[in-house]
Amino acid sequence: MNLKPIRTTQDHEAALKEIESLWGADDGTPEGDRLDILLTLVDAYEETHFSIDMPDPIEAIKFRLEQQGEDQSALIGIIGNRTRVYEVLRGDRPLSLAMIRRLHERFGIPAEVLIQPIRPRNKTIAA
Repeated sequence: MNLKPIRTTQDHEAALKEIESLWGADDGTPEGDRLDILLTLVDAYEETHFSIDMPDPIEAIKFRLEQQGEDQSALIGIIGNRTRVYEVLRGDRPLSLAMIRRLHERFGIPAEVLIQPIRPRNKTIAA
């Protein structure tokens, strides 16, 4: 079988090529087992070297609204009244558990994205 950890870019590229050649192999066959092992190794390598941070909850909400062709008024009743919506979108008020649940149910935004702390916004201070 001669499998080894993926440590370099060249190892990664070779593993991807082999995965491509094994794609569609039947489960329980030697080729299927090799494919499963290679996928696990590549996943571990990519998680370490190419990890992607989750988006900021507010940015995720804005992105989903844009995807669906809606504006901030679509959040009224889900987050709260108009004032509450603006407070949340400015970062002045955190999302509550109830807001997170409603956003997840209505817009399908993953809860694990919404429960993250909201990143601080750049606020201009009047002199």
